[in-house]
Amino acid sequence: MIKNNNLINEEYFDVLNECGEFTDEIATREECHKKGLWHRAVYGFIFNKKGDVLLQKRAKTKKIWPDLWDITAGGHVLAGEFGEQALQREIKEELGLDVATNEIKYLVGSTSTNIQGDIINNHFNECYIVTKDVDISKIKLQEEEVSDIKWFTKQEIFDRINNDFEGITDKTGPWNFLKRYYEVKI
Repeated sequence: MIKNNNLINEEYFDVLNECGEFTDEIATREECHKKGLWHRAVYGFIFNKKGDVLLQKRAKTKKIWPDLWDITAGGHVLAGEFGEQALQREIKEELGLDVATNEIKYLVGSTSTNIQGDIINNHFNECYIVTKDVDISKIKLQEEEVSDIKWFTKQEIFDRINNDFEGITDKTGPWNFLKRYYEVKI
């Protein structure tokens, strides 16, 4: 995070054009979301050796998708940061886990637009797969972001997606990529 002149911690993002190219502009999170400026985001799914996927339950206080099951971890890419670095940072912040570079595989990129209330999220997303056996009893959750974590089987995920996103966020992109990964790789 970069400190602004008021000495308040503020997140700054690289602003992209609608083609995903850097504009050489940097804007705050608030500016990006208020004006609908394109910026970068990452998310990842952690799989164990059995093929189960670790999901997080968003905190009840979250502005968007509160109290719903979601991707393992994710967030915005800070100005000057690479996607893989952002994912490692987000996993550490949200779950207290260190993830090595050799445990991370880039899966796919996509765009998404989500408007909820006064938040306009225009993202260029990077999706990653992480292979790591994790003892969830030892995870330290970032309570303002995450209320719970749980391993889900392939069938449990497919059932929720196919039942109108029952109890999970309605982020169609990430869930479609997860389904495709299961169909092709696991």
